[in-house]
Amino acid sequence: MSTATLPALTKKDFQTDQEIRWCPGCGDYAILSAVQSVFPELGIPRENFVVVSGIGCSSRFPYYMNTYGFHTIHGRAPAVATGLKLARPELDVWVVTGDGDSLSIGGNHTIHMLRRNVGLKVLLFNNRIYGLTKGQFSPTSEIGKKTKSTPFGTTDRPFNPLSLAIGTEATFVARSVAVFQQHLKETLTKAAAHQGSSYIEILQNCNIFNDGAWDGVTEKDARSEHVVQLEHGKPLIFGKNRDKGIRLNGFELEVVSLGNGISEKDLLVHDQHSQHPAYAFLLAHMEDLPGFPVPIGVLRSWENVPRYEDLVRGQIREVQAKRGKGDLATMLRAGDTWEVKL
Repeated sequence: MSTATLPALTKKDFQTDQEIRWCPGCGDYAILSAVQSVFPELGIPRENFVVVSGIGCSSRFPYYMNTYGFHTIHGRAPAVATGLKLARPELDVWVVTGDGDSLSIGGNHTIHMLRRNVGLKVLLFNNRIYGLTKGQFSPTSEIGKKTKSTPFGTTDRPFNPLSLAIGTEATFVARSVAVFQQHLKETLTKAAAHQGSSYIEILQNCNIFNDGAWDGVTEKDARSEHVVQLEHGKPLIFGKNRDKGIRLNGFELEVVSLGNGISEKDLLVHDQHSQHPAYAFLLAHMEDLPGFPVPIGVLRSWENVPRYEDLVRGQIREVQAKRGKGDLATMLRAGDTWEVKL
């Protein structure tokens, strides 16, 4: 057993010499900075990191990370990353995608990757717009959103990425905000430690085609009043004076003011390890209700669920133990064969 220690890595070790081709002020810069800051702290050799992306502004990410990477095709990053994780399970594979790439053409791949619990870390950049193709509505654009492709307002009901992930039985579901750097780094670290599929929705601004999409969350005066930070084992409290809370009333959540007979003991205590998806699903839809805050943090972290790559590779070992490793040439020539002559 080797006793060699890994060389200390820094943020600079994960930066490249590539010109960053994002618009000035884009929220992607903040996410890139956070990832480059967290990776050196994970104790993983740099050559074991792989970043896989699809198509979109977010999907330029692999060029700016000094790791191995794949810039794949539209919506197919989960499929490529799954294949890589099956072949090389020791690698730390991160999928970087956007709300269009992941939830539109790539929606089916996203769903099945999460339900299989492949050991991937997925970063969903959500700016509620197609940025790379210049401002069309996306699967997360709100109803009535006027864009270049919906001049009279979109009539599509938007996806809620968190509830979609929870519906697939994803084992780690979280949300953070690009400009909340400390919170984002903490969330990335928690996702990295999870053994199965880790899914993080990151609220991010496109200041060119959808500026201010998350002002209700990111503005200084809004952060305390409109955001509730989920912390395992702690009651759901928010508000500038921390005088508001969320409690369970039957099967519904309700916002209450602390005082006048209502104390922290009456509030819902966050349990990110609850195996029943109903609780996390309620949290995911809080922001849709009038007067409710937007939840950030880990909604669900379900441990000890077998990973897809472990199950597949275990099955292969069992079959090989019974039948041997087999021979590809023999298999191709087995049964009926045809010879094609030109």
